[in-house]
Amino acid sequence: MYTSSTIALAAIELFVHIDPAEIPEDFVATPADIPSAVAIARVTAAQLPADWRQYPAPGSLADIGSRWTRQGKMAVLAVPSALVPQELNYLINPLHPAFKQIRIGKPEPFRLDPRMFKQ
Repeated sequence: MYTSSTIALAAIELFVHIDPAEIPEDFVATPADIPSAVAIARVTAAQLPADWRQYPAPGSLADIGSRWTRQGKMAVLAVPSALVPQELNYLINPLHPAFKQIRIGKPEPFRLDPRMFKQ
């Protein structure tokens, strides 16, 4: 499960990764609260390969996430966003036992402002 630390970052991530015509009419944003009791593994920009912000993303980034998932030590991995490196995205492992402590909120309708798609 791939998430962002704020809805604004999630919107930016969505904006650059999807064709606006592909966003369904019933698209939603779902909040999640990670309690302090749930440990979060962290990867800093300094720990990433030098080309981590390139597009398309280097395969070594997927390897980091895959390795973290296989190790299964923590339910959440915080990683810097390639789009806004000062902000964090979170990978959440729903198979980890601590996932049950994460409070998933009610989905709410979400639409990107049409001005984002001006040509």
